[in-house]
Amino acid sequence: MTTNEKICAVIWDLGGVLLRTEDLSHREKWEERFGLEPWGLADLIFRSEMSQLASLGQACVDDIWYAIQEKLNLDVQELEQLRKDFFAGDRVDKGLITFIQKLKGPFKTGMITNAWPDIRHWIVNEWQIADAFDHILISAEVGMVKPNAEIYTLSLQMLDVQPEQAVFIDDFVENIEGAKAVGMHAIHFRDREEVIAELKEILDI
Repeated sequence: MTTNEKICAVIWDLGGVLLRTEDLSHREKWEERFGLEPWGLADLIFRSEMSQLASLGQACVDDIWYAIQEKLNLDVQELEQLRKDFFAGDRVDKGLITFIQKLKGPFKTGMITNAWPDIRHWIVNEWQIADAFDHILISAEVGMVKPNAEIYTLSLQMLDVQPEQAVFIDDFVENIEGAKAVGMHAIHFRDREEVIAELKEILDI
């Protein structure tokens, strides 16, 4: 991608980019117990039918966990521990958040995340990163998910920019392709240093 002086907005994914699972030990004990492959617990939960419904705002977070409780035959105490353990290794990339905070002002900053209905609470109150963004678009709140074209278009409308004026960063190739399909620039996230370097070149900063 070459530098484009017309770009005025940078839009970020959350999970896998700004928020990453850095410590897998809490999940691994459950994977061992149930004979799951590495990352198998995440697949079991995030790819479940109830999780997909929650990401569209059609189910609540408790619905997801009750379905997992039934599937794994857990008692109430075990379910509570699993819920705690599942997210215990997640870390917000403070270095990336600081970088985004510096972008905000000279550039518009946004977020598009496929996420459950409770995620805004975490973004605003627990992680306290909402102020880094001009607009945060959460799939469960709008009833659409990436890579559907409509969710990118809505984000662009909220930021008042044209597709060619925006760069989108995500760790899933299909979401990158979805952004490109509506005319946005896009970067496939691999690590912090690489994405910052590529953005600095694109934005000429």
